[in-house]
Amino acid sequence: MSTELHSKAHGANGEPQHADVKFEPVDVQVGTIYWYLAVLGITVAVSLIACVYIFRFTANLAKESDTPPTAAMQQMNERMAAEKKDPASMQYPDEPRLQGVPGHETDPQQDLRDKLATDLKANETLDWVDQANGIAQIPVSEAMKIVAEKGLPAIAPAEKKK
Repeated sequence: MSTELHSKAHGANGEPQHADVKFEPVDVQVGTIYWYLAVLGITVAVSLIACVYIFRFTANLAKESDTPPTAAMQQMNERMAAEKKDPASMQYPDEPRLQGVPGHETDPQQDLRDKLATDLKANETLDWVDQANGIAQIPVSEAMKIVAEKGLPAIAPAEKKK
């Protein structure tokens, strides 16, 4: 425990004092911060200018190394330029075209629904395919019953090669 009085550690104006520790009058150097911000701004501006030139260089490089358009694309571009790119006057290629592209009038989902309905109806229909040769179409459920009762026809074993 110290026997010294604490009043000796205060200066004349009442501020605490220590022999080894001094307080700085200004903690922040404002000039250094302004200098850093100026250098940062110049660096950002130079980087932006460099990016513009790099973009122009790569765009020109891509344009020069790009393959020329096909004859069909050239004809289509000429036709579109002549017709002022009016989609109504555009001539589409002959059928069959991909579903869902311009010029295809039907909905792909409706086409699928129609196909499934046609297949389902064909699987449930009893009709002659070739009456002269005795080939008939029967519903799948009936065919499964016949196969379950009679079994599949036997297949002759393959001859062994010598």
